[in-house]
Amino acid sequence: MSLSHRRTFLEDVGRGMLLAGVGPALAADLGLATARADEEPKALHFGELEPLAALLQETPAGKLLPLLASKQKAGLSLRELTAAAALANARTFGGEDYFGFHVFMALAPAYHMAQELPKAEQALPIWKVLYRNAHYTEKAGGRTKEVLKPLPPSEATEKPTAESVRAAVDRGNAVKAEQALAALGRQSPDDMLNAAILGVEDNHDVHTAVLPWRAWAMLDLVGRDHALTLLRQSVHQCAKRCAENRRKPQEIAEARAVLPKLLDQHKLMGGPKGTRAGDDTWVEKLAATIYTSKPEQAGGAVAAALAEGFSPEQVGEAVSMASNQLVLRQVEKWDGNYGRRTHGDSPGVHASDATNAWRNVARVGSPRNRAAGLILAAMNVADSSTWAGSRTPPGMEAEAYPHAEQLAAIKSKEPADLLKELDGAIRENDQLRACAVVHAYGAGGHESRPMFDALLRYAISEDGRLHAEKFYRTVSEEFATTRPAFRWRQLVALARVSASAYGFSQSDRKEGRAPGYEESRRLLGV
Repeated sequence: MSLSHRRTFLEDVGRGMLLAGVGPALAADLGLATARADEEPKALHFGELEPLAALLQETPAGKLLPLLASKQKAGLSLRELTAAAALANARTFGGEDYFGFHVFMALAPAYHMAQELPKAEQALPIWKVLYRNAHYTEKAGGRTKEVLKPLPPSEATEKPTAESVRAAVDRGNAVKAEQALAALGRQSPDDMLNAAILGVEDNHDVHTAVLPWRAWAMLDLVGRDHALTLLRQSVHQCAKRCAENRRKPQEIAEARAVLPKLLDQHKLMGGPKGTRAGDDTWVEKLAATIYTSKPEQAGGAVAAALAEGFSPEQVGEAVSMASNQLVLRQVEKWDGNYGRRTHGDSPGVHASDATNAWRNVARVGSPRNRAAGLILAAMNVADSSTWAGSRTPPGMEAEAYPHAEQLAAIKSKEPADLLKELDGAIRENDQLRACAVVHAYGAGGHESRPMFDALLRYAISEDGRLHAEKFYRTVSEEFATTRPAFRWRQLVALARVSASAYGFSQSDRKEGRAPGYEESRRLLGV
């Protein structure tokens, strides 16, 4: 064997050993699975899901739904379809495109929504999201403009840490952040999640908080081997923000001064350790403090509660109730971007989705991130409120909807009558009557499932400004983890958002259902 052939042989053997050690999915991210040692890998490869992922990227929106119908008839499962779509979206947009990452964040919620539907209709929420994905993939340039590529070898001489990821993100260097993330991934996907969350801390808002959580939740479908591909989106998103914002170093310095100070001041660097339960009055009081305070004050209130021994679940419930109040207190004719609309990117929906993400991160993250996530959730609610420091802020009501006069107008008592009245209120865009109907339904002690079914229908059929799926899933999860005294407030908020979204089209601001919805129903025969 010649010297050159021997060298190539040894390189390939070493490459094979490394591939076996890190697994096929991580190897693809590192460019080990699709090229020889002396070749430049051109694209990520997703193994068994690759043909379907590539097909989704290459099929224009106008041809997608008939294709999906034929694939479903041939036996393609919605689980496999959603998994391939998540990987295709990540490869295409890499967390950098506003519309692209909104589509990704709707995928896992859409899959969960599908499980709540009759079998014949289960494809509807997923096809709706995939139609949107195809539209934006086509606009972005498809496979020719993919953001996520196989990672080049790292030149780092020191062992990467979570702080390495954050430092690279703050410098706007996505590649260095990804390389450090990949190195951590060889130890554990959990290490990658905790590192990605550190990068989010200096760039926290609803999008940067929700994206890594939805990526992590998607691992139930795609498998933990693909954790790096999905979490790379988070470091890309945050690094891009840092790179494009000339004032970012100053903003980072200001942001980083708050959270570490609170963690240190309240001795939470090792995470919260309490299991203390708060009563209803305690939850209401902490929630009010959060949504009527400035961000640092709201974060301080949560840090103090954790330091006093209240459990993260109890504190998270109070933050959730604070987010919910932003939906229920927005004035009927709020002078915002969309008139009286409360769906889409309204402060309450954004705050609720961010809180839900941070609460979930707190459940699976490191002890330190358990405390940090809840503090940041409270700060986000206060920042979303747009009125810091006032008991009755501009654009918000002093009392949450529904008010006494709206409740008095609801005469029905029977659940079937109330559900019918809710349907009329939504179709008339009557947000406050919708709130009152659901409040009366809950107060009557009726089963929640028929109400969820009624609202699920509109989360699927209406455009929702790319937020309907996320918010429906947020409400479902928060309802399940909220005490009986308050949980129906979550469904009251969903009813208001549903009435706001009915007939509103993001694409042209005119009347219309979600793009692709009617064609999907026709192809499914439902």
